[in-house]
Amino acid sequence: MELLNIRDLTKHFDVRRAIGGQKQVLKAVDGVSFSIDDDNVMALVGESGCGKSTVARLVLRLVSPTAGAVLFRGRDIFGFNAKELKAFRKSVQIIFQDPFASLNPRRTVFDTVSEPLIIHKLTPRMAMKGHVTGILEMVGLGPEVLYRYPHEFSGGQRQRICIARALAVSPELIVADEPLSALDVSIQAQILNLLQDLKRRLKISFLFISHDLRVVQYISDRVGVMYLGKIVEYAKTEELFRIPFHPYSEVLLASAPKILHRKEPGEGNANSLPATPRVPRAADFGDVPSPINIPSGCPFHPRCPKRFDPCARTVPELKEKEGRRVACHLWNPY
Repeated sequence: MELLNIRDLTKHFDVRRAIGGQKQVLKAVDGVSFSIDDDNVMALVGESGCGKSTVARLVLRLVSPTAGAVLFRGRDIFGFNAKELKAFRKSVQIIFQDPFASLNPRRTVFDTVSEPLIIHKLTPRMAMKGHVTGILEMVGLGPEVLYRYPHEFSGGQRQRICIARALAVSPELIVADEPLSALDVSIQAQILNLLQDLKRRLKISFLFISHDLRVVQYISDRVGVMYLGKIVEYAKTEELFRIPFHPYSEVLLASAPKILHRKEPGEGNANSLPATPRVPRAADFGDVPSPINIPSGCPFHPRCPKRFDPCARTVPELKEKEGRRVACHLWNPY
């Protein structure tokens, strides 16, 4: 069943570069649409500044949209009254990027994890300690951490506490906004495996936001590739990583670091790395344009290695093509 449906979601910010200067519009999110089913992981990927985190804030109703709708179980969350909004807050939780900044340094682990249980009146006070201990055990932490403070933990342990806090109210959807980027690589693998295990055991859906394509390939069911506030390709994960359709998806995948294995003895020079063809990366085509001054036509055309005449003049629509949606004139002639 469909859990979340995003329809033409748009968020523009008014900005002024100087006092008395002319007002300009920053198009952070510009007509984004996708859906998330029960027990499903949807990933948003793209370079920094493409609007991924703004989408997350809109889904959580932390900011109001300029246009569009966010439907949770078929109802627009921006039309909820106070009681309905409280129930929505229980159903949708977030895991932040920085596990230290998102924890109150003056509150113990017990205080942090028990707070949502108290707010939503889910557990009697007499049973609170046992309930919190059980939640911590789910994320790999023991009862000895209950009365310790955030500064006493490593980054990976802090993120486990943040995950425990999100799980406390048994949410249906967790928005994970770059939950691994502040952690060491070895710890990232542990947290990623934990999230995968929790998803399998608890049947929780995720909106997973990341710039790390290796992580996205491992954990997601569907992927939306964002560029300058728009989704330029929306597909099943295995299909996108097998053959990307949009030129931006192609160069983004080529930008992901790859491990090259040394040749085995008897395969030529064992100390030399195998020759691989040079594939252009996103950085090879210059910087991302400002979301205040988005290029005419296709937003990606100034950096696109496959651009041709209509790209600079006509904005491509996100249309169905071979089971996925692509916004590109190469696939959808105007």
